[in-house]
Amino acid sequence: MTTFAPTPAAAGITVVREPGKPALVQVPRFAGMAEATAWLTGQRSAIQAELHRSGALMLRGLPVTDAATFAEARDALVSERAGYKEKATPRTDFGEGVFSSTDLPAAQPIRLHNENSYTLDFPGVLLFGCITAPETGGATTVGDMRKALALLPPELVARFEKAGWLLVRNYSDLAGMPWRKAFSSEDPAGAEEYCDEHAIGYEWLDEDTLRTRQLRSAIITHPVTGERAWFNHFAFWNARSLDEDVREVLTETFGPDGLPFDTRLGDGTALTDAEVDAVNEAYQAVTVRETWQAGDLMLVDNILCAHGREAFGGARKILVAMGEPVPLSDCSPTTAPSASPYGM
Repeated sequence: MTTFAPTPAAAGITVVREPGKPALVQVPRFAGMAEATAWLTGQRSAIQAELHRSGALMLRGLPVTDAATFAEARDALVSERAGYKEKATPRTDFGEGVFSSTDLPAAQPIRLHNENSYTLDFPGVLLFGCITAPETGGATTVGDMRKALALLPPELVARFEKAGWLLVRNYSDLAGMPWRKAFSSEDPAGAEEYCDEHAIGYEWLDEDTLRTRQLRSAIITHPVTGERAWFNHFAFWNARSLDEDVREVLTETFGPDGLPFDTRLGDGTALTDAEVDAVNEAYQAVTVRETWQAGDLMLVDNILCAHGREAFGGARKILVAMGEPVPLSDCSPTTAPSASPYGM
């Protein structure tokens, strides 16, 4: 274990770093949430400076016990709330911009990804909070995307830098997310209007099935730190990343073009299995984790750091709030966003 005394940029907090774990701050003992939020407000600049350094920062020892106290901590740390757009997973809405981290089954691990990397503006910061710690597993894994970019084969980076990445989604009631929930509209015209305004190509396969295509930059630059980061869902949603049995069932049921999600290089080229594996190996190499304890908070810079989730056993209640929205246009994308003409 290595303990770092406060630096001028992070005066007032002491950061503990251990191999394989995110940076951690053990907060002082507080009599209640009012005292805790006052401390968080006073240390906000120091916490933000450390977040830009580490990409993710866990705060341990806070009296966060429910959605209301989590929202109080969020308001002390985050200046502006961000919305959840183009929804991809089920979440419980607790109100006031507080959600469950995900409602996917406990047995299903979630690979590292950057939240809303496919939208034209996205949360700059995520805040996770542990209300109920799982009995086994269930860590919110994180990984530094600056390091992941450096680990990727240079020739592959060059291809993504030039072409970007292509996301194809099939919205239906049978698999994935229904378009009505994803676009928060009961009217097809509302979904079409959103797509037109956000550089998303679309076609209706029938009245309940919508297919969309969107071309996005795979590499962006952090608007504050000036560092380049791997920022996308390419491997996360690539068919190669699915368990083989799941991939076979989905392909047999919906056809190779009908998967809920699939990705390609931005010019429409399908990467080889080895190339997709290289991206996933870079994610694995940078993954760190810390076992949740009740009251823990974890801040994640959504550009510098990706996040995921381990499978778990027992009850688990992890909340999330999104904040500090960032326009893609502020991040020097290497590929301009567009409604891609390429099919799958």
